[in-house]
Amino acid sequence: MKHFINLDDLSEQVLTQIIDRAIVLKKQHKAGEINETLKNKTLAMIFDKSSTRTRVSFEAGMAQLGGHALFLSDRDIQLGRGEPIKDSAIVISSMVDAIMMRISSHEAINTFALHGCVPIINALSDESHPCQLLADMMTYKEHKGSIKGRAVAWIGDGNNMCHTYMQAAKAFGFTLNIATPKGYEPNQKFVDRYKAHIKLFNDAKQACENVDLVVTDVWASMGQEAEQIKRELAFKDFQVDETLMSGAKTDAAFMHCLPAHRGEEVAAEVIDGKQSLVWDEAENRLHAQKSLLLHLLS
Repeated sequence: MKHFINLDDLSEQVLTQIIDRAIVLKKQHKAGEINETLKNKTLAMIFDKSSTRTRVSFEAGMAQLGGHALFLSDRDIQLGRGEPIKDSAIVISSMVDAIMMRISSHEAINTFALHGCVPIINALSDESHPCQLLADMMTYKEHKGSIKGRAVAWIGDGNNMCHTYMQAAKAFGFTLNIATPKGYEPNQKFVDRYKAHIKLFNDAKQACENVDLVVTDVWASMGQEAEQIKRELAFKDFQVDETLMSGAKTDAAFMHCLPAHRGEEVAAEVIDGKQSLVWDEAENRLHAQKSLLLHLLS
């Protein structure tokens, strides 16, 4: 049984194959070519978080491949009313061909994988966001070529996206500079696991020096709204603006998984500027995930 819960679940060779196929699928889609490889296949999409890109990309992706997607929020199914996760995994997986989960608990995703009988996809958890990294790596390859041997700066919170960039540094062979305020570093178990591929900073300018790619995320993720004012103070020197980007290579790119808050973690001049790959990055969620679905279901 193949799952996609962390980038570590797949080898560098397989990840590269998925990305290369995604680039082909994108070209085919733009050319109007029809691909119904997943005809009569059903994807269950389980959410306990709000979503724009994840829901639209997976639902549209299944439709474009001839399949069908079911949107299941925790308000719509018994999982949100106390049904054991194991029971939900057994029942739902008996009726569909794959399950995509965008939920808070990474452990719940692992439980689904343990007790379900179809591929499980982590579309975001409190620990990692591997689908976003497929899109990010695809976007970099389209615009800049191989990321192997390059330097990437992560600026901001040591959150689930930061964790996944740490996994990507190992999987794709780049160096990751992580700049966070003191007290907002990534989880120590990730630091220990990927220490050979990362460098930790508390200074954003130092982390951005001569890098090929600068990446950031919101200062307060979903569920951290009560910390907004506290985090604004802690992160005030971690906005990705033109001054920060000027320390990177002249042809450095900027990425953000969205949604973005202009004037907080990123300046409007950067996200809307010529170095930004954000909009292609967002669109590529569709194509990267179509390729992932074909890998898991074909």
